[in-house]
Amino acid sequence: MQTLFYGVFSAWVLWSKEHPPGDRAARFDWKQAIWHLRVPMIAALFEQVATPTKLGQLGLVEVLDWTTTALNRVSRGEFRTRFEEEYAVQYFYEPFLEAFDPTLRKELGVWYTPTEIVQYMVARVDTVLRDELGLADGLADPRVYVLDPCCGTGAFLVEVLKRIAATLKEKGDDALISNDIKRAAMERVFGFEILPAPFVVAHLQLGLLLRNLGAPLTDDRSERAAVYLTNALTGWEPPKGPKQHLLFPEMEEERDHADRVKQDRPILVVLGNPPYNGFAGVAVEEERDLSNAYRTTKHAAAPQGQGLNDLYIRFFRMGERRIVERTGEGIVCFISNYSWLDGLSFTGMRERYIEAFDRIWIDCLNGDKYKTGKLTPEGEPDPSVFSTELNKEGIQVGTAISLLLRKKAHEDVEQIRFRHLWGKTKRTQLLETSNQDGESLYAKVTPSLDLGFPFHPTQVNVTYFRWPLLPDLFPVSFPGVKTSRDDFVVDVDRDRLIQRMQKYFDPKISDEEMTRIAPSAMEATARFDAIKVREHLRARGPLPEKVVRYAYRPFDVRWLYWEPETKLLDEKRTEYFHQVRDGEPWIVSQQKPRREWSQPQVINSIGCLDLMDRGASCIPLRLQRSEDKVGLFSASEPTHFSSPVETTSFNISNDATVYLASIGAPEHAETLFYHTIAILHSVVYRTENGGALRQDWPRVPLPDTKQALEASAELSRQVAALLDTENAVAGVTSGKIRGELKTIAVVARVGGGALNPDAGDLTLTAGWGHAGKGGITMPGKGRLNEREYTPTELEAIASGVEALGLSTEQALAHLGETTFDIYLNEVACWRNVPSRVWDYTIGGYQVIKKWLSYRERELLGRPLTPEEAREVMNIARRIAAILLLEPALDANYESVKASCYAWPT
Repeated sequence: MQTLFYGVFSAWVLWSKEHPPGDRAARFDWKQAIWHLRVPMIAALFEQVATPTKLGQLGLVEVLDWTTTALNRVSRGEFRTRFEEEYAVQYFYEPFLEAFDPTLRKELGVWYTPTEIVQYMVARVDTVLRDELGLADGLADPRVYVLDPCCGTGAFLVEVLKRIAATLKEKGDDALISNDIKRAAMERVFGFEILPAPFVVAHLQLGLLLRNLGAPLTDDRSERAAVYLTNALTGWEPPKGPKQHLLFPEMEEERDHADRVKQDRPILVVLGNPPYNGFAGVAVEEERDLSNAYRTTKHAAAPQGQGLNDLYIRFFRMGERRIVERTGEGIVCFISNYSWLDGLSFTGMRERYIEAFDRIWIDCLNGDKYKTGKLTPEGEPDPSVFSTELNKEGIQVGTAISLLLRKKAHEDVEQIRFRHLWGKTKRTQLLETSNQDGESLYAKVTPSLDLGFPFHPTQVNVTYFRWPLLPDLFPVSFPGVKTSRDDFVVDVDRDRLIQRMQKYFDPKISDEEMTRIAPSAMEATARFDAIKVREHLRARGPLPEKVVRYAYRPFDVRWLYWEPETKLLDEKRTEYFHQVRDGEPWIVSQQKPRREWSQPQVINSIGCLDLMDRGASCIPLRLQRSEDKVGLFSASEPTHFSSPVETTSFNISNDATVYLASIGAPEHAETLFYHTIAILHSVVYRTENGGALRQDWPRVPLPDTKQALEASAELSRQVAALLDTENAVAGVTSGKIRGELKTIAVVARVGGGALNPDAGDLTLTAGWGHAGKGGITMPGKGRLNEREYTPTELEAIASGVEALGLSTEQALAHLGETTFDIYLNEVACWRNVPSRVWDYTIGGYQVIKKWLSYRERELLGRPLTPEEAREVMNIARRIAAILLLEPALDANYESVKASCYAWPT
């Protein structure tokens, strides 16, 4: 249907070229569209769907008549004024597909490549051909065969031909230039596309361009641009058996043309914008095998995760194989997801490229929702380069332009040429630098084997890799609980959770009624037969003692019904559950963060897998011995974990035990545990080692004296107490509040006066969150007001920070130079939340904003209680106290780093 409707639109564009605006009597008729579609394959596709029989069966004749009427209402003069002909159809394809089939558009990763990106990439390729491969005419050299393997609507092909035309005209505008351009479009500038509609658009664009350049294709279908409807990822080797017969002769002809390009043409340039999502037609064996070359390494760590399954990786491999293994020299230039530059899945890919290419240039365009929140290092907006007026959001992942050069006299890559581009003017910056000397634009980056050969600058202390990994110290950890039914088995309110579970176990409540009460509990999945599970659990009965405290998100502890049988909990983590006891600390960290690495959390209840954005690992101080797995819960205390028992041992490695003995502290396993928290909360540590922290578990420097270890642990106990929302902290959340914290996040009435909880004054309605698909809570913008501190607030800060050895200016540098009033609703706010407190992120979550998003009135189902309103105040004060410890934590890290224990390697 895309082909049908877009074919009609394309035919109208061509028809309007032949019928100028002055010809008011001219009327376009979709039934004549076939006469304007000159490429045999396009005409054949159109003919297959545009027969009266098929259109009648589908009820589309009337719809096509509406289409004709709409097109005949368009002012042809205004249309041609507003849109350059060669861009018109391309421009409309993205919004067309968004309206026609938004799901398909998302699946295919169909994005209009902005003109500036296209122009920059073509210009860079042209320059590298001249400067590095010695081809003085660049793309205009008749030896240069160019392929866009995912050409979409043809933007790159159009720009290549424009570049060729410009070069030829600079050499002397003779009467044969038009013929040269046409020959290039027909014989050496190739495009592959798998979708019929953009394939139609590409041909239309190229036909219009050639006409405007004075080199029109003939009308008798004997000439065509070299754009073929094919899967670019297959067909590069001759078939071992007879060729497959296709639906009609034109399809076989199209395939044979494409196969000749794949197998016979000496492609020198592969460029374009590969698809971002996982769709490439039928994944035949040849296509699946493309990424296998990147699944092993010679020296680097083996790839981890599923990143190599991303579709764009197959296009990189196809380009690499074509240039390196077939032509022996040339260029691969793609704009793509930038995850391959440093992701753990791509160690083999990067190692291979170091060996396969001679030079690599990276223009990192950032704009990543997950790593940077689409913000520059200065906190300014950093949109995707794919953001347009029609699609302001762009795409979620960051992107980069990669240009990889292979020479015949080959030498391995020693350094990557790399540059960052940030902010709203990235596309303009690219164009302004497209003809500048590459050496002056790029920094030189030497990929580090220890870090998996990352292709961008990474920060790491010179001694970092001599320190032990976190599991080298504490070998046992557990992944957090994954419920997959949070809205059923988790709740802020214990009583509400118990009531819901009682209904679930009540035989008088039917499955249909239970579905209305808690849809997720009755929704079957591949691993969860909802009806059978409920039947089994009702027969057994509820377990009230399994209602326990649950560290759900950072600073957000709730209640969980921990069901030990069935898949009511998707991943119950039985071994983990039986290790948890009241009052025992756990470190929550992770090995492979999706975004920037996060400092650890400290909890003393069972934790959720999503305490960290990509999966939390929970590390205990102590382990319960295997012979004592019974009686974990006390009947008299059904909602708490049991107290520590004698049959426990510290979760500490043999090497860590040797370390403690070597500094005269053999009984200090708990001290070592806390020392780790202090180190990992140092800002200098995180900044100095940021590159390495994204690659593996964090490494921990160990002090070489008992006294230094004890001092570090004492500082760390303060941090741990501030992270533990289950227990009050004197001077921060209880007792006499410290002067610098007293005015922070005060619950206040807008304009002054008292708040009345009974009148709904604490109802959260400022738009902090809403229910998304599948019961997922989606954050909202909320309402907040950034302002300067009042004199009273500044005076309060000054009165308290002197005891910390800080001046007011130093304190503001850690708390934030401005502050916010955060609104509950029109009448209530939390007054004076310093900007760094508000922005404080841990585990990938902006803590206070995340807490608020779950408690919007429509989600929580009630107003906040006074205790909950004050909990936000307490969270803000805990965070402020942690931020004010940063100087001490940094000094502690610097001291430990200067006098480190030599860990055995």
